[in-house]
Formats: sequence, C-alpha cells, structure tokens
Amino acid sequence: MKPRSHVIDIPTIFAIDRGTRHEVARLLKREGLHRVAIFFDKAMKVIYGADIEASLRAEGIHFHSYCMDTLDYGSIANYSFSLPSDVEAIMALGGGKTIDGAKYIAFLKKLPFISVPTSSSNDGFSSPVASLIANGHRTTVPAAGPYGIIIDLDIIANAPEMFIYSGIGDLMSKITALWDWKFESRHIEVPYDDFAVMIAQKAVNSFVSLSSFDFKDSHFLSEFLYSLCMNGIAMEICGSSAPASGSEHLISHAMDKISKTPYLHGMQVGISTYLVSLLQKNQTDDIRRVYDTIGFWREVKALKIPRQLIHQAIDIAPSIKPQRHTVLHEKKYRDQAQALLITDKILSEVLVD
Repeated sequence: MKPRSHVIDIPTIFAIDRGTRHEVARLLKREGLHRVAIFFDKAMKVIYGADIEASLRAEGIHFHSYCMDTLDYGSIANYSFSLPSDVEAIMALGGGKTIDGAKYIAFLKKLPFISVPTSSSNDGFSSPVASLIANGHRTTVPAAGPYGIIIDLDIIANAPEMFIYSGIGDLMSKITALWDWKFESRHIEVPYDDFAVMIAQKAVNSFVSLSSFDFKDSHFLSEFLYSLCMNGIAMEICGSSAPASGSEHLISHAMDKISKTPYLHGMQVGISTYLVSLLQKNQTDDIRRVYDTIGFWREVKALKIPRQLIHQAIDIAPSIKPQRHTVLHEKKYRDQAQALLITDKILSEVLVD
C-alpha cells in the first residue's frame, strides 16, 4: 500500500482578541482580498453589521451583504450561483446556521472562507464540514475549511452563556470520539491518523487543565476558543470528522432525528459524552470535574430533557452512520448505556421521566 501523505489547508488569518470585529477589513486587505460577500444572520446584522460594513468601507473593500436564513441544501446551492462574479472571498458573521451555509457556498465556489463566529456553541466555525438539510433531514457535507478565523471576545462574552456551555459540551466530546476512533480502527479497516489524534487530544487536555473557568475572563475564552479551533484543524488533517465525532455525536444526531424540538447540539453532545465515557471507562473523572465546576448539569436539568428521548436515541444511534464501528455499534454497550440512564446518579437526577 502506498504511504499516505497530507496536503491540508490551515487558516492564514487567525485573530482571537477583544475588538477584532474592527480589524476585519485590515486583515482582509493584508491578504489582498478587496471584494467579498458577507453572510449575516438577521440578529447579528442588526447588532454588528454597521461596525463590519463601516470598517470595510474605510479600507476601500467592496462588499455584498446577505442574510443567511436557511440550511436547505438546494437553496444554499442556488445562493452560490447568484453571487457576483467578482467576489474574491466569502465571509460569515453569525452562529452555526450562517457559518455552515456560507462555508458550503465557499466550497462550491472554491473561494476563501472567512469565519467570524458570534457564539461558541460548537467547533463548526473552524471545521471543514457543514450540517445542512437535505430531503428534510440533517446531513453532514464537505465544506470549505476557514482561510481566516476572526473571533471578537467581546462578542463571545456578551452572547448567552448557554452557548459557552454548549461549546464546552462539544469540546469535551473529543475525549470519547478519539477513544471510539481507536476502538474502530481495531475492529474494521479505517484510516487512522496519529497526528490528528495528537492535535485533538492536545486541544481538549489543555482545556481540561485550566485552573479557572470564568466565562467573562479573556484568558479562559481565548484558551477555550483555541481548543475549538484545533479540533477543526484535526478534522482537516485526517479528512474526516472522526477525531471530533463518535458515539456521543451519533446519540445527538439521533435525538435531532426523533425530537420535534432538538436542544442545542453541544448540550446534547455534552450529556452523551459523559454517558459514553462511562461505557469506555475513559476520563469520566475529568469530564465530571469540568461539568461540576462550570455548572453544566444545572443547565441540563433546566432543559428538562426526557430520559425516554435518549433511550430511543441510543437504540438508533448505530443506524445514523452504519459504516462506522463505535462503542455503540455493539449491542452489549448499548444495553449498558440504557441501564446507566437509570442507575447513574447524575443522569438519574438531571433527566426527566
């Protein structure tokens, strides 16, 4: 077999600090980008659109502004082909929907993608995949990895704290996802990348090792966001979501499929991460300590998530990605997971019957 080699795209623009929304135009101009299409979500357009557009005008950068109001695969494809031909880059300022839609457009147009997230609810702002809706169902598709990541800590700090809880849940899931990837590689023939594993492990372990979890503190926010960014790079390195998504994500995707009103992705994933770590006997103490410190379970309890919903999600989790072989693809572990929803003290208290 011919040895594998890597040719990967990593961000060229990388700015995480307070006030960086005022630096967007300068950073684009530094890279020779003078004509951009900007996608906002409606709320962020009202709050931050004027700042961004004033900055671009001051630097002589031409722009076209759009509101991203859909995740429908076909609608987003149509968006991409209606853009002016002189656009040199695609930029997104907003949450997950805006960023997923815009980076898929960048992928279709083969243009640089500039990610300006306004929340930290998951690592999607740095990943080379997008979650879109096709035929009425969520599906993961290839997308443009970011050429630039620009994060204003003032924006992140002023967003609802639930987004940070959600992002922490998504970040902690790398613990169980990496275990699953190794487990899978021992059962079926799949590509496995030691360097991607190292990057993802470093990302989550450096976060777990933090001495303070103050959501308003610049150091905490920076370290948290750096870790989320590193997960996106790990996925780019190996060309798949394996270092960031395992059994815990299958449970969350199953919950999305069967629930009329899914909860925030990172909250669902965070609960599932704890559950799967018990099955794997894998860093449960670290996960429990972080969750206890930040009050994650308090937020989960307030959501009043039905225990039965997760019971059902565990059953159908393997069908979400039947080609994989995570711990939940084996019935004995699914049976254990079902029992833990009742017998584990924490889960018995925070879920509702």
